[in-house]
Amino acid sequence: MDPRLLEILVCPVTRGPLTYDRKAGELVSKQARLAYPIRDGVPIMLADEARELSDAECR
Repeated sequence: MDPRLLEILVCPVTRGPLTYDRKAGELVSKQARLAYPIRDGVPIMLADEARELSDAECR
């Protein structure tokens, strides 16, 4: 994930910051409790495509 891209991307639900989870290949919004997938190097920034985070993942 290009760090410059991560600086400008925000969660489409909360407009808050995202963190990159390299291991899972996702962009994570702890505020929205959602993880957005990255497919073929392209972040999929659709709430319908995101998975919900568990309580443990939000800590």
